[in-house]
Amino acid sequence: MVKIPQKTLQDLEFPKVLQQVSTRCNTELGKAQALDIQPISNPEMLLQVLGQTSEYLSSFTNENRIPNHGFDPINSELKLLRIENTTLEVPGFRRIGNICTTVVIHTKFFKKFKEYYPLLFEASETIEANTDIPNEIDAVIDKFGEVKDNASEKLLAIRREMNQIKVKIAQSFASALNTYNGSDYLDDIRESVVENRRVLAVKAMYRKKVKGTTMGTSKTGSIVYIEPEATLRYSRELNNLEFDEKEEVRRILNTLTHRIRPFAPLLSEYQDFLAHIDITAAKAKYASDTHALLPEINSEKRLFLRDAYHPLLYLNNKRKGEKTYPQTIELESENRIIVISGPNAGGKSITLKTIGLLQVMLQSGLLIPVHERSSACLFNRILTDIGDNQSIENHLSTYSYRLKNMNRFLRKCDAETLFLIDEFGTGSDPELGGALAEAFLEVFYERGAFGIITTHYANLKALADELPHTTNANMLFDGATLEPTFQLVLGEAGSSFTFEVAQKNGIPFNLINKAKKKIERGKVRFDATIAKLQKERSKMAQTGSRLQEEESKAREAAQKLEKLNAKIKTKLENYQELYDHDQRMILLGNKVEKAAAKYFQGNKKRPLISELLQIVETENSKRKKKSAVAAKAERAKQAEVAQEARNKVKDIREKKKVEQKMAIIKEKNKPLPIFKIGDRVRMQDGKAVGSIDSLEKKKAIVNYGQFTTHVGLEQLELVERKKVKR
Repeated sequence: MVKIPQKTLQDLEFPKVLQQVSTRCNTELGKAQALDIQPISNPEMLLQVLGQTSEYLSSFTNENRIPNHGFDPINSELKLLRIENTTLEVPGFRRIGNICTTVVIHTKFFKKFKEYYPLLFEASETIEANTDIPNEIDAVIDKFGEVKDNASEKLLAIRREMNQIKVKIAQSFASALNTYNGSDYLDDIRESVVENRRVLAVKAMYRKKVKGTTMGTSKTGSIVYIEPEATLRYSRELNNLEFDEKEEVRRILNTLTHRIRPFAPLLSEYQDFLAHIDITAAKAKYASDTHALLPEINSEKRLFLRDAYHPLLYLNNKRKGEKTYPQTIELESENRIIVISGPNAGGKSITLKTIGLLQVMLQSGLLIPVHERSSACLFNRILTDIGDNQSIENHLSTYSYRLKNMNRFLRKCDAETLFLIDEFGTGSDPELGGALAEAFLEVFYERGAFGIITTHYANLKALADELPHTTNANMLFDGATLEPTFQLVLGEAGSSFTFEVAQKNGIPFNLINKAKKKIERGKVRFDATIAKLQKERSKMAQTGSRLQEEESKAREAAQKLEKLNAKIKTKLENYQELYDHDQRMILLGNKVEKAAAKYFQGNKKRPLISELLQIVETENSKRKKKSAVAAKAERAKQAEVAQEARNKVKDIREKKKVEQKMAIIKEKNKPLPIFKIGDRVRMQDGKAVGSIDSLEKKKAIVNYGQFTTHVGLEQLELVERKKVKR
């Protein structure tokens, strides 16, 4: 049973990741549910969720894009459907219809492309696609959100009668307008609308001369708005019909609600399915933005994260245009606990948080930004002790709080636990706190737990060297520039570079020397030795990386040569077979030629036939009987060889054409020589040689003896300069 406490999620900033995932959801329901994502305790369900997210991520790079899954929530409609004798409003029906249509589209899509998305198809296969609900809604409500006239016969009759009354109202009003306008009773605006009714704009002095109902006056009181008497009678009839229309619409919607009410559980299932698709799509978008993927999930308790990135840090640096350094770390049964040391601001804590956050993300169904050859396992518990957890409310100091946390670790730590502790043992006297931390570490080790801790304590570094399944590690630090390299190196402890960092931050050199004298000489020498080893390790790492690159290039070159050698060998064999076949055909042709010559001289058919039969029998005796398949294969092989030869000739011709074009371009781009009168020249594409008689602008008159011609200088090439007499 997976139990990852909320404190761990808070320490590792998992809610911030969920916030970023939530912003990538399309629906309000999806955004709310994304914030509530928790680690999944069932391994089968976890693998299914991870697989679905990975499939959705793959849809971004193939042609079979998953359809849009957007929808409006129907929570209020579902509540009303659970209450008898309630009626849904028109917008609610439209939301229900859209959800049903979207689900049908998705189920059909995943069924069609189940080979691409098998896990998403499996999730959709359990959903019962219902087309009756949207069809019934479409039969009553149109695309503009209005109840259709033909939703019932009574509604159709009412609306027809309403249209007739509206025509009569318009006619009677037009008649009254013309009558009173001719009598000069109306104001310049003639008419207006009051309470959605057309009224006459009557001058106040003539209001008693116009028959009808007063509906109001203007602000100044100079105009009285009157509905004509003839129109008023029809307006009352229209009001009655509008009331009848509302009652009939209410009855129709009530009937439609009653038909849909039994499908409330199915509609709830539809909404949950689309919300799940929305969250899956958001996870895939987040994975795309952070270059995340699904690593191999093993059952061997081996955690190997290669080139792992902290997603929050990666996205933050990406916005700023800064580089993020990946980390590679491995935990397995023979190397269960890693003790990371090194200078402050060297990346120890971020490495710790990266491993923890990625593990929590993976066990919550999110893809993680690691190399594709990474491998991960699942833990039942992930315990963390990160940062300054001083509790003001409970009057606890940092050390008291950390001790309470260690007590919790001691109760729950086992072989299925991953623990992450930052600055292990700090908060008290270095020697006493270090000793207690050492005791805690021994208990965690004896219980078979997996973990990563960061520390500056030398005794913990020494213990890591003594315990068989525990390893020291350090964050590399450039001793020359006093800058962190953010590279984790397993196998050796790291120096804190205390005095070097102090020097870099401007602390006076004499004060640093004074501090060195106050501590044990052996401690300084030990720390200096570690620092020196780290510098050597950094140089060796750079050299090793360079050698690996050279080895990789040499290996690739050897593979290319081997492939080329095999290809040439195959071609030689094919050409040899073709040559042997051609020689045999030539020999056979010579024999036939001799027989033909004898027949030409003697004109005797019998010897000719006899000799030809002898030639055929001789040839057949050399051949082995081949099956039709073998013969076909041989013909295909010969055709392949011939095709390859043709292709090679074609390639050579194409190459020559390109070379010729390049030569022409090169020739065109070549600077023109400076011609002088008397120089011997010839056309670039000609052979005749002439001499220049005169030059004008960019042309020359060339004398060929029998004739002269005007030629552009760019078309000439120099053969011989005019000889100067001395």
